[in-house]
Amino acid sequence: MLPRVSAEISPQHDLLTPLKEVFGYSSFRPLQEDIMRDALAGKDVFALLPTGGGKSLCFQLPALVRPGLTVVISPLIALMKDQVDALQANGVAATYLNSTLSDADRSARWRGLNAREFKLLYVAPERLMVGTMLDDLNRWGVNLIAVDEAHCISEWGHDFRPEYRQLRSLRDRMPDLPFMALTATATERVRADIVGQLHLREPSVYVASFNRPNLTYRVVPKSGGYRQVLDFLRERPKESGIIYCASRAGAENLAGKLVTDGVRAAPYHAGMEKDDRSASQEKFLRDEVRVVCATIAFGMGINKPNVRFVLHYDLPKNIEGYYQETGRAGRDGLPSECLLLFSPGDVVKQSRFIDEKTDENERRIAREQLQTMTHYAECAECRRVMLLDYFGEEFAAEDCGACDNCLAPRSTYDGTVAAQKLLSCVFRIRQKSGFAVGLNHVVAVLTGGDTDRIRQWGHQELSTYGIGQEHSRNEWGAIARELMRLGYLAQSTGQFPTVEVTAEGMAALKDRRKITLTKPLEASARRTERAGEIACDEFLFDKLRQLRKQLADEQGLPAYIVFGDNTLRLMARQYPTSESELRRVSGVGDAKWKAYGPQFLDEIRAHLQTNPRQMFAEESFTAPVTRTAAKSRGELLTETVRETLRLYRGGLTPTAIAQQRDLKDSTVASHLANAVEAGESVDLTQFFTPAQAAEMQAAFEKAGWGMLSGAHSLLGGRYDYSVLRLFRAATAARQDSSSR
Repeated sequence: MLPRVSAEISPQHDLLTPLKEVFGYSSFRPLQEDIMRDALAGKDVFALLPTGGGKSLCFQLPALVRPGLTVVISPLIALMKDQVDALQANGVAATYLNSTLSDADRSARWRGLNAREFKLLYVAPERLMVGTMLDDLNRWGVNLIAVDEAHCISEWGHDFRPEYRQLRSLRDRMPDLPFMALTATATERVRADIVGQLHLREPSVYVASFNRPNLTYRVVPKSGGYRQVLDFLRERPKESGIIYCASRAGAENLAGKLVTDGVRAAPYHAGMEKDDRSASQEKFLRDEVRVVCATIAFGMGINKPNVRFVLHYDLPKNIEGYYQETGRAGRDGLPSECLLLFSPGDVVKQSRFIDEKTDENERRIAREQLQTMTHYAECAECRRVMLLDYFGEEFAAEDCGACDNCLAPRSTYDGTVAAQKLLSCVFRIRQKSGFAVGLNHVVAVLTGGDTDRIRQWGHQELSTYGIGQEHSRNEWGAIARELMRLGYLAQSTGQFPTVEVTAEGMAALKDRRKITLTKPLEASARRTERAGEIACDEFLFDKLRQLRKQLADEQGLPAYIVFGDNTLRLMARQYPTSESELRRVSGVGDAKWKAYGPQFLDEIRAHLQTNPRQMFAEESFTAPVTRTAAKSRGELLTETVRETLRLYRGGLTPTAIAQQRDLKDSTVASHLANAVEAGESVDLTQFFTPAQAAEMQAAFEKAGWGMLSGAHSLLGGRYDYSVLRLFRAATAARQDSSSR
């Protein structure tokens, strides 16, 4: 039995000093300090922090301020190596034990552990539970067991790993040792399962917001596929990212095409040889390739903080996996993009894969998950609201200011006739045959199809046969899925899903109720505004990136272990030319200064000898943007925006416009923000008073003009995101006008 943590360990340890000296940060992220204090007090802890939320620091920093060894259970070799490399670069005595080590290396590390030379040990769950390992822990003075990626223990999680189930016996073997379980993605059901499986005792539970305000979410129709991807990458020539594909062949083919077209890309999937997979990953981490085309096998062990985009070439299977994968973008907190290329054909493909499952319960769950994922892809509402709602979190605003549906709300139209036709067709089929049919069959009847089933069941005789030829089959499919989201249609989850008219749908049919539908997504994958980018001297930033890569290559390390992009951007903004100035930059700790500081100072000084300093706003990282760089006047002033602007100038109030056009108030505000950004003159006195404008001005100056979410938080949520965006657009327009 391992001894209980010493009563001499005080939870009142000074944590800020090692935070700055070792890791180079001057403040904690949300919940980090509370989690650390509870761990130091010997309590069991469950922590759910989003990717980029600083999970690792929650057990790394406490390990430095008390005697003994912290054991970190990690599922992937790559994850262990990355974290140990980063810790050693910060001067922390950390190591790992796994199958990649030679006998000599393994023996050397074992001797170091016996001599208590290390503060952290990373180990895989299967390695921990075999041989004499558990007995050895007694000699090493273990003070905490940290279970990273804890969702792997739950069968309800999206990445269940059977070897994690072995950890259930740990508490019996170590009854007095505190445990910490950490994950970035878990529904309430998975959270409860983790606590139960690990036998956590009255744990302190910390669940941070799932919101990643630095990520912009977009969905566009897949039209041309590869050409869309190539255009997307060519607009971002210096940025690295991940492209997720549904199949191994798809990942291989896409990577091959990109290489042919001059993009440094590599594939990654479970079918590759282990050495080839490792080579692709290592090249990505070292910036030797900037794009990895991967299946879902890639990502969990990737600690690369400057992934600027995640592109889904195919539809993910479920929201949980999608959230986890998009979360690999922007771990450094800088603005990043998440783009999903959506095709109804992908829904069909996924459905076929589901049909191949042998277990009916698995098929049912998979169909429900796919339906939710499809609703997300086609919805016209705020994508952030839908993502957070899936994990049980309410997003206070209707307009997040950082997804395609909020930045450029899609047009709506009177879809009553189309809805009546489709609902009537479903009803007539059920009435004639006595049973429900699948959506594809309904659409075939609507469009006048000639199939064996239609003739066999006599559905060509229905009054609704062929009445929907004004829409294509894909368009009818999209209309049907929206009617499902609105509650007028319901789809079963059996092996052969069928559609039925709901009670709400029957009422709409009888009452001839007006039904407003959303126009389909437009096939545009152009670059969007990145709120919150750290404005800096881009020429100097590029020089510092080159120096970083040179130093990293000399040591055989990924570039980000030297310094992260956000640290380099701050250097290229603040121009530190002395040791004291550089040490004040976030991310520069004692070990990093000693190892790399002088070289970076020399580079900055050399730059200043031939280049003038650029001036940046003192109060924020970004000045007000005059308008979204990627959008022309024509793109901003869409037909629906022009109509809102016409009605507003005609004297209608925003509320009256919303009622007349069947829109939300926030959508009206977003339309007018588009108009202002396009250069139109708009009187905004109906949206905010001078006092309110002054309040918003102060919040933006403190949070940064690019950070809608920061201003929203500082203002206590009193102003909708769309109003904040409208105010920001008006401020930028005034500055743009006065500078001419």
